Amino acid sequence: MTTAASDSATTPEPGAAEVPRPSVTLQVLLSNEFGLAALIAVAVVIFATSLPGFTSPFSLFTLSRQIGIDTMIGLAMMAVIVTGGLDLSVGAIGACAAMFFGFGLEQLGLPLPVAIVFALLLGAGLGAINGITVVRSGVHSFIITLASMSIFFGVMIYLTQAKGFNGLPPGVAAFGRMKLVGPVSVLLVTTLAVCAGLLVLYRFTALGRQMLSAGANARAAELSGIEVGRTLIFCHALTGALAALAGLMLTARTGAAVPSMAGHLGQDWLLPAFLAPVLGGTLLTGGRVSVIGTLLGATFVTVITSGLLLMRVSEFWVQAFLGLMLLAAVLIDKARHTLLRRRGMI
Repeated sequence: MTTAASDSATTPEPGAAEVPRPSVTLQVLLSNEFGLAALIAVAVVIFATSLPGFTSPFSLFTLSRQIGIDTMIGLAMMAVIVTGGLDLSVGAIGACAAMFFGFGLEQLGLPLPVAIVFALLLGAGLGAINGITVVRSGVHSFIITLASMSIFFGVMIYLTQAKGFNGLPPGVAAFGRMKLVGPVSVLLVTTLAVCAGLLVLYRFTALGRQMLSAGANARAAELSGIEVGRTLIFCHALTGALAALAGLMLTARTGAAVPSMAGHLGQDWLLPAFLAPVLGGTLLTGGRVSVIGTLLGATFVTVITSGLLLMRVSEFWVQAFLGLMLLAAVLIDKARHTLLRRRGMI
């Protein structure tokens, strides 16, 4: 929501042409969120009519659980994209946090809440290491996190000898199977709570505004008194904490912490991590974030993936389709912004 301009700024000079402002309805219709909601509705109708079991209670529960996890992965990437950076190590951080969670429960005998807190702190710490390295070195986060992805994953494999933790307390798996309202998984509710917290952070707090300002124009933010370096470090730490939470949610779904939970080097998380925020309207150049859009983007990707797999489409073609979707989303969003800018609508 934008604030109103001052009275002096709204009075046009004599003879000056007024720039037409789009109506609220038109702004909603042109938004990423409306487009994604419409695409989700169309996809659900198509799959529900062609796949009789798509809307069964079990299928809806599975969908809601996966949407919760995929959205959390997307939120983790979104938190650093807002600064114009990237974090390729989200999967590795998530796997490291989950493995530490399992180690704390099985080997150290930590209480469940304590193990959760320590796992989240580990994720935030690994993310902060990425942020400090980016700020101190001046190297783009793509290169730094590409290296840290291998480092984090390699150290974790060495310390655990690539062995998972399968003897977790029954409450872990029970939480992953829990339903709150009908077929809605508690994992999705957890993600919705995190989305609400991030909305408050970005819209109503000084720190959130500093993060957006640092991403939009780092030089101008510095001149305004914002400590851009510290803000970037916090963004990376937030990314690490959210990636750790996604790893814990995945552990709750499977009932075990295994090194391969995010694929080799955590690469299985990269496509959903980028797809959800980019489809949702978060700018890769930084300065703009869409929490609701990320949630809708993850929902759309999960619905499409689940529907295609139920239709027995090869996983290879599903991954290829998702890659094309990411490329198309970036190109379409760029073209849409160019068109709206030419018409003076943004």
